[in-house]
Amino acid sequence: MTLDDLPTPCLILDRTILRRNIAAMAAALARHGVPLRPHMKTAKSIDVARLALAGQPGGITVSTLAEAEYFAAYGIADILYAVGITPQKLDTVARLNADGSDIAVITDDPDIAAAIAAHPRAPRTLIEIDTGEGRAGLLADDDRLLVLADRLGPKLAGVMTHAGHSYAGRSAADMARCAEAERAGVVRAAQRLRAAGHAAPIVSMGSSPTALAAARLDGVTEVRAGVYMFGDLFQAEIGTHAVEDIAVTVLASVIGRRDGQVLIDAGGLALSKDRSTEAAPKDWGFGLVLDRLGRRSHGEAMVRRAYQEHGVVVPDPSCPLDLKVGDRVRVAPNHTCMTAAAHDRYHVVDDGGSEIAAVWSRVNGW
Repeated sequence: MTLDDLPTPCLILDRTILRRNIAAMAAALARHGVPLRPHMKTAKSIDVARLALAGQPGGITVSTLAEAEYFAAYGIADILYAVGITPQKLDTVARLNADGSDIAVITDDPDIAAAIAAHPRAPRTLIEIDTGEGRAGLLADDDRLLVLADRLGPKLAGVMTHAGHSYAGRSAADMARCAEAERAGVVRAAQRLRAAGHAAPIVSMGSSPTALAAARLDGVTEVRAGVYMFGDLFQAEIGTHAVEDIAVTVLASVIGRRDGQVLIDAGGLALSKDRSTEAAPKDWGFGLVLDRLGRRSHGEAMVRRAYQEHGVVVPDPSCPLDLKVGDRVRVAPNHTCMTAAAHDRYHVVDDGGSEIAAVWSRVNGW
């Protein structure tokens, strides 16, 4: 089977690029001697997880309980569910743990901490720390940190943070500063817990940009990162990797031509309507258009408008689009997590080839 045999739109995963991206992250963290707990919220695939875990201790991060159940069924036991837990979800975590998993949860809420501790099968719990993103978590010096620790008691496993605000950086220096603030904040929180007599064996931080840019990671016991595996146009714009390191693209068919523009059968549902590059140095619309083999043969042609099932491709003025109805193109996504979420499988190629080497499933939903 080749690219020409696939129904469109569909996801293409270049395994050669994937392996290269995984090796780059492993090398970056090996410099610090800190293990990686890969975040599977982007890939959501056991086949990708097996590659990402090579040489790592074996634990992963997930963002949904559906992911936790999926990976647990494949024998991955050490899982961090890195979204604030609610009381209604504790029974699901307890069931999975009773079946042999070791799923840890997170919270930043004193009442939820009490509810966790009161559960008959309470899971290990990390306190979420805000080190600058402003989305969730307690500041390292917040008085409630010790309140949560007291309420969790022996179920307290440590602290975690996520530097999502690193995405606002635009230079290596920006990322390094953000990484140090992330490291210092979560380590400070752990130190406060230990000084108050609490155990805090896990000190977890991570985002792909800060994991790659960190100058030091002393005090940190693990790093979580996920989008580095696949990459996307936004990550390329902020310098996490090059455009050529984007491993996942959407294969689409040309379905029309009009006034120099090209219509493809990949719209908002296949590409997502994420516009993260709008505020980046280069705005890629709804995705960069590549040729059938994922090469930049069409210059800077991009999907400028995205309807539900239609994408309107605007050509690069210096590179007219010589495409006819039925031809195939690939679209590099703005935000690969959002784009992949609409699809249920990866069609795997190697080294920019057209032969489909494998089909890998992925889990969706919650």
